[in-house]
Amino acid sequence: MGEFVVEADGGSRGNPGPAGYGAVVLDPATGETLAEAAEYIGVATNNVAEYKGLIAGLKAARALDPDATVRVRMDSKLVVEQMSGRWKIKHPDMKPLAAEAARVLPPSQVTYEWIPRERNKHADRLANEAMDAGKKGKQWEPSRSTASLDARDAEAARVVGNATAGAAKAREALTRAAGPGVTASARVADAADLPPLDEESRTPSLGWGGGSADMGPPATFVLLRHGETPLTPEKRFSGSGGSDPALTAVGRRQAEAAATTLAARGTIQDIVSSPLRRCRETAETVAARLGLDVRIDEGLRETDFGAWEGLTFAEVQERYPDDLKAWLTSAKVAPTGGGESFAAVGRRVAATRDRLAARHQGRTVLLVTHVTPIKTLVRLALGAPPESLFRMELSTASISAVAYYADGNASLRLLNDTSHLR
Repeated sequence: MGEFVVEADGGSRGNPGPAGYGAVVLDPATGETLAEAAEYIGVATNNVAEYKGLIAGLKAARALDPDATVRVRMDSKLVVEQMSGRWKIKHPDMKPLAAEAARVLPPSQVTYEWIPRERNKHADRLANEAMDAGKKGKQWEPSRSTASLDARDAEAARVVGNATAGAAKAREALTRAAGPGVTASARVADAADLPPLDEESRTPSLGWGGGSADMGPPATFVLLRHGETPLTPEKRFSGSGGSDPALTAVGRRQAEAAATTLAARGTIQDIVSSPLRRCRETAETVAARLGLDVRIDEGLRETDFGAWEGLTFAEVQERYPDDLKAWLTSAKVAPTGGGESFAAVGRRVAATRDRLAARHQGRTVLLVTHVTPIKTLVRLALGAPPESLFRMELSTASISAVAYYADGNASLRLLNDTSHLR
């Protein structure tokens, strides 16, 4: 028997107003998108659109495997509680929709879970695409959806996997020389925007299989995200253009835990920090334990989120829906109010990487910085597309590591290690 996750959402611009729904079926083990559905349904309420999205998601799952168990995740408390049987269904418009949803699959095969809106971005995006298409008198088409991003990522993984297999013997020697944790190697990208996949796939491999591997000691960046701030638990945008918050008591404890672990490893030779307070405090905690000085580098600061600073994802979606959608779609779009695009951040971080790698060649340096710079360094090291920034988890006070060799190769050694916090 199979198992699926269904995420569904619906929206109405006016409530009632022009409405649409979106639903996606996911593989719970890999997160792979298995099916998508979206439709403009004319004038309706939010609740009707939410139920329509649920029904479409359940039907898509049934088409894949009618015997599968399905875990439905939605940000509609009403739908989740009513379908779970904890709330009564009183509204006459809801009763037939709930009954239809209950008939798609046997109730014993379906469970329901409420999730925050920011964790339901895929289905929300599909619903908005459907409403946008309906506004233009068109039907929603899957090619316009996030499925195209998933397909591109899958193809990129296939290409990298083939190259990796071909260079396995060459990298075995490198792994033994560099120690455990070497997981992938790629030529470092020099620009934030990568060429289309079909163009990349025609480019000859410049990795370890190219015959010019430099086996000398690399510049190793140990990447430490700062500890928790008051904005962290509330998941608010906190960049370089906001209030510059300090660490909380939890954040200070996280910094101490990271310092203890890094001191035990005994490999850090230099410390470079973002200029923002939360990073300086984290870096100074580690520096005091290691007996090192902290150098400040402006290139390690977080993205400037413009008018979104201090807001939650839901608040930005409510106030700047079109700007947010454009930002999520293109790395070249900046946040509202003079913020910084991910493309601009990529150029800044790449330049900082090159400068620091040259300065610290053969040494291990701790970079205390933020979510976007760390994800960008990982993305560039792997040659991944800009949308991969949305597909990485990076916890507060987590440790990652990337090694840079003199011939231009990069090796991702660690990502989002939080074992020292447990």
